[in-house]
Amino acid sequence: MNVQVHEQNGSTIAEVTSDEVLIHTTDDGLQIMADLYYQGYDAVVLHERNITPHFFDLKTGIAGEILQKFTTYRVRLAIVGDFSGYESQSLRDFIFESNKGKQVNFLPSVEEALGRLSR
Repeated sequence: MNVQVHEQNGSTIAEVTSDEVLIHTTDDGLQIMADLYYQGYDAVVLHERNITPHFFDLKTGIAGEILQKFTTYRVRLAIVGDFSGYESQSLRDFIFESNKGKQVNFLPSVEEALGRLSR
């Protein structure tokens, strides 16, 4: 796991990158959030490719548990990727509703994620 630091508009944003899946379970997601939270980051960018596909199956509950922790600790999160391949209407609705807020966003590029997280 690599962490690239982005400083924008007074915010310190961690972009987590890897060549492999980093989040297989709820505990994996919570560990990454906790590590970055205690390092003082204001927000986190995760890439879809580094998250298990089970996260995007809302019935598993993984997404809800992980995103609730980010919300509780007030660590803003952007997940970057191409979500058009997911056929689940409930996931599409979830992404749409999440993107209306500021806490958790699903965006197509790192640039858009950094812009959203630094506002």
